[in-house]
Amino acid sequence: MKVSAVVISHGHADELERSLPALAPQVDELLVIANIPGSLPDVLPERARVLTNGAPLSFAANANLGAANTKHELVLIANPDAVPEPGAVPALRDFVVSRPRAGAAGPKMLYSDGTWQASRRRFPTVGGTLVRRTPLRLLFPPLRWQRRHYLLDERPEEPAPTDTMLGAFILLRREMLDQIGGWDAGFRMYGEDIDLNYRAARAGWERWYVPAAVVRHDYAAVIDKKFLTRHTLWHARAMVRFLRKHPERLLALR
Repeated sequence: MKVSAVVISHGHADELERSLPALAPQVDELLVIANIPGSLPDVLPERARVLTNGAPLSFAANANLGAANTKHELVLIANPDAVPEPGAVPALRDFVVSRPRAGAAGPKMLYSDGTWQASRRRFPTVGGTLVRRTPLRLLFPPLRWQRRHYLLDERPEEPAPTDTMLGAFILLRREMLDQIGGWDAGFRMYGEDIDLNYRAARAGWERWYVPAAVVRHDYAAVIDKKFLTRHTLWHARAMVRFLRKHPERLLALR
């Protein structure tokens, strides 16, 4: 199987200067979506195609646009700040090819300084979301108290099944995307990766963490640093949308 990569840029020319040269040699097709005109570096990899939006779209809408404008059986969605180490994409591709029901595969993610990043996670719960997105997190720091959600006590060195994982660098089977209807463009920002993985799970598709694939990801985590910003509100709206779509998750309190 061949891999089509879709990189979504929102004005990150400097980040693309690092990520695209690392990504291009590992994929069979490379599409860069300029969500904001003028957001691309002066020089792009030779085989890269560019699609420029007339008006900014949500991450999920751009992911769907990228899938619709690429052709291969596997679709890699990547943020501009996700820099794959050599062999990362082939490791994900080979694993997905080996498991016909693997619909999504994600790498081990590291921060730019090489420290481990909690990219593999359980599906969110009501209680956990309230702690993470309210002042309660000052009393109960999520990365200390929510060990089950962030799987902090699990750092597997072999492929491991997962509920969900960050959408910043994720390899998806096109057959799965077609079956579940792609990404939900109604998520403006945040939550779209959780929703995609959840719908994939309900449709019987496996989601896997593949630590042989390593990606360095800056992960600004804006909503973890300040309260009552537009990003906080976007995240709250995303969680409300997720629960309205999947009300059974209201029963998952812990």
